[in-house]
Formats: sequence, C-alpha cells, structure tokens
Amino acid sequence: MKEKEKVTNVIALGGLGEVGKNMYVIAHDDEIIILDAGVLFPESELLGIDYVIQDIAYLKNNQEKIKALIITHGHEDHIGGISFLVQNLNIPIIYSPGISTDLIKNKLADRGVGYKNIETYNKNTVIKFKHFTIDFVNTTHSIPDSYGIVIRTPNGIIFNTGDFKFDLTPIGPIADIHKMAQLGKEGVKLLLSDSTNALNPGSSQSESSVDEALGDVFAKSTSRIILATFASNIYRIKHIIETCRKNNRKIVTFGRSMETAKEIAIKNNLITDKTIFIEAGEAKSLKKHEICILCTGSQGEPLAALSRIANGTHRQIELMTDDIVVFSSSPIPGNRVSINRIINKLYLKGVRVYTNTKLSDIHTSGHANQEELKWMLRLINPEYFMPVHGEYRMLKAHGDLAEDCGIPKENIFICANGDNLELTKDGVRQGKKVQAGDVYVDGSRIGDIGSVVIKDRKLMSQDGILVAIININPRTRELLIRPNITTRGFVLINENIPLIAKIEKKVSEIITNSIKTSYNYLDLKNQIILELNPFINNLTGRRPIIMPVIMEVKI
Repeated sequence: MKEKEKVTNVIALGGLGEVGKNMYVIAHDDEIIILDAGVLFPESELLGIDYVIQDIAYLKNNQEKIKALIITHGHEDHIGGISFLVQNLNIPIIYSPGISTDLIKNKLADRGVGYKNIETYNKNTVIKFKHFTIDFVNTTHSIPDSYGIVIRTPNGIIFNTGDFKFDLTPIGPIADIHKMAQLGKEGVKLLLSDSTNALNPGSSQSESSVDEALGDVFAKSTSRIILATFASNIYRIKHIIETCRKNNRKIVTFGRSMETAKEIAIKNNLITDKTIFIEAGEAKSLKKHEICILCTGSQGEPLAALSRIANGTHRQIELMTDDIVVFSSSPIPGNRVSINRIINKLYLKGVRVYTNTKLSDIHTSGHANQEELKWMLRLINPEYFMPVHGEYRMLKAHGDLAEDCGIPKENIFICANGDNLELTKDGVRQGKKVQAGDVYVDGSRIGDIGSVVIKDRKLMSQDGILVAIININPRTRELLIRPNITTRGFVLINENIPLIAKIEKKVSEIITNSIKTSYNYLDLKNQIILELNPFINNLTGRRPIIMPVIMEVKI
C-alpha cells in the first residue's frame, strides 16, 4: 500500500458521553500518539470505586506503535489517569505544559510510580515524529498553561482545542486568537472541540467579574471568611490572594491538594508573596476580619476540609456563628446532592453561605459557552468536526452549533467512546469501532472490579448479606449440627429469631434432600442459593446476597 493511501485514525477511548476520562488517540501506520489520560469521578451508585479510567485494550494491542502521551492541561479529567496508564503501558515520553508537569510529578510520587521521562513544552515547542508534527496554541482556561494541540498528519491537520474559553480580560494570558485564525487559513481537516458548556447560551463570564464579586464580599465583611474552591483553579487562588492583600487579610490553607497547588504556584512564580500565608496557630492572634481560610471541599467531598469543618470534626477549625462561607465553584455533574448536604449543615451552624448565582458571580466556568464555541468554529473553519468532552446532549448541541456555522451535517460526527474516524486525502469517514469502556479503580486494585461486583455491592447496600455456615460429615453425608445463620445489613438476628429459625430449617431441608443424590461443594452451594433466595424473598420481600460456607468435619 502506498503511503498516500494509508489512513489516519482518530479514536476516542474516553471523554465522549461523559464529562471526564478524556483520552484521544491519533494513529497513522506504525505511529500512535495519545492525547490526555484523565479520570472520571464515580457517581454515587459505583459503591467503593475511587476512579473510573479508560479501557486501554486497543493501546495494549498496539503497544509497539506508541510514541508519546501529550497533555493539554493539568486538570484531573486530563491527567488523573497517568499514574495508572504508565504502570500498564510503555509510554516512551510524556509531553506536558509547565504547571501540569509539576502536578503529574506529584501524582506519580504519591502513588510510588517511578516514571521520569516527562518533557515540558510551551507555545513555541514543535515536536516531530515520522508521520506527525505537533505544535501548540495557547488557550484560556481556569488553570495556567492550557493548550490546544495541532497535529499535522499525512492526511491533513487535526486540531484538538483542549478545554478552553474566550476571555478578553482574563487573569492570566489571553488565548492566542491570531494563531488560531492563521491555523484556520492554513486549513484544518478535523476539529475536536470542548463541548462541556455547549448547552449554555451566550458567552461565559470573564474571570475578572469574579474578581470584582469576591472583592465586594471581602470589602463588606468584618467576619472570618472560609472560601472553598478547586485546588487546580490556580488563577482563582491567585486573585483570592490579591483580594486578601487589598483587604488586609492573611490566608490559612487547608487540604492536601490546596497545599500542593499553593506550592506549585509559588514555584512557577504565579504567587510571589509568601508572607500572606500563615499557619493555623498564628490565626489565633488575629482578629476575624484579618483571616481568610482557603480550603478544599467545594464539591462536598466527605473527607475534604470543608466537609470536616461543617461536620465539626476538623481538628483545627471550629465554626463561629458569624462566619462567612463562600463556594467559589460550580457543581460537577453528580455532586449537587453532596454539596447541598454540606450547605444545609453550614446553615444549621448559623453561618452565612455564598454560592454562585445570577445575583452573586463568585464563580465562572473555564469552558466556552455557545457564542464562544461558534467563535472557535469560525476561526478554525474546519472541513470536518467531531465534538468531544461532554455528555451526549452536549455533543449533540455542539454539533448543531457547527451546522449553524456552515459545516455540512454529513461532515459532523457525534461519536461515542470506541468510535474510529478515518482521515484520508479525500475526506473523513467512520471506521471500525475499537474496544472501549470503563475500568474501575478501587484503592490499589485496577480492573478487577467489574459490573457484577458493583451489582453485588448495590445488593448488599440495599438487602444485605446472609451467611449460612454448614458442618457436614463427608463420610456419612450428614449434617452434624443445625446450620448457623448470620447476617449483615439484612436483619438484626436478636430481634428476628423466628425468621432465622425458619431459614435454618429450610437450609437443613435443602442439604438433607440434596446430599442424598450427589455431594460436591459447588453443586450444594448452588442448590442452597437457588432454593433459599425465593424462600427468603417470600418471607421478607428482600433478596440478600447468600453465601453458603460448607465445612467438612471428619469424625
């Protein structure tokens, strides 16, 4: 096959149909580059699961082709899966912008992963492979060093925007709109663009407007202020520091990720005045209007600093009735219930709580709204379009915006994880789907927690577990004593003695009848579960997980 006939593949292994878990693969002949490796934070029904990461079967099957992992920016949904990825794949090199490089190194060190080959890029960096040439476009987002990635392939230019917004008065550098326009003139074959806020009309607020709103809260308050925000939103932290300086407040930070973000910001000269930070003990000598507590927990995380403060379990902070608590963030999908629970606890303690509303602009998103998405589409003017990073409704809305901006409907691809677009000299078409899905991380266990285990956990959380301990003489095939029934999360044994007695009698009958015809562990256990399940359901209306434990006692 001649080189000009070979296709360039664009494959999503995560980030489509969901907000998080971003990973996109660009492949051509014998080369693969990976864009981002994020995590998805689990919904409440994924009991015991810490993170959801990508199924990387496709990458494992093409291990020898992988040339690099390239990171757009340092948020968890783009870098959170790196420590898992490098333990399961040989990633020759990671290219990452400044702030995210430090965040990745900290993350790897925390997990005891010894990967070292990380190279920092900037807006002037050009990376050349055999088939790909990569360069970068500075974008505006809620974390410094955010970039769009330009991939020049034998079949045309692919541009992945990364997470972005257009903010003409940002706290940090403005997006390189001129380079985007030049890229559009050069001709982009396929655009991959952030769809997170595709359902939101208009334009997003400038980070400067948040600065003004927070400034008003600080200027009017004579109380202690407790402010919760994303630790990764370093620009927000930066202007909180500026606001505190203007209002003569010192800052106490709580939360491991907040401490890490502070140290990284100081290292990269985004924070230059270290004297504004004090230790918790020093705050005791200051007046209330001289203190700001900056902490994690804006998403209602149960172990974060703000949750412990609200619950009264924090070792160093006790709420005062005139405290002001500010949530400078928006709820991540799935977190609203947890956040409302914390807010209610704060109100019960008598404190005033500020959240982001139309009347109080104390947070703005780092993602583009509809008018900004149209602006990107017009600037880049791609031949083909694939919306990424969002739930299906967001991807669909973004596709509709692209059609409004003149991209033919047949050139817009609303894809799912595992879909494969093939770029040729003549166009873009749908290719053969690859394996993709969710892999659950439970502590240090990766991938061995499947849907069956999650289903069992749900059952245990709803109907509990019942253990039947059975002692059998294998020689005579007889029950030695009455089966012992114990439960967790099903019924309280001391208060349900008649029920337990019926279950014990039923287990005895099952064993007596079954053991006459055949006797092996597996058949006997299966028979107990098969007959006991409907029996218990008829008595109680519940279906606990049944675990028979058979013990052979030779006499």
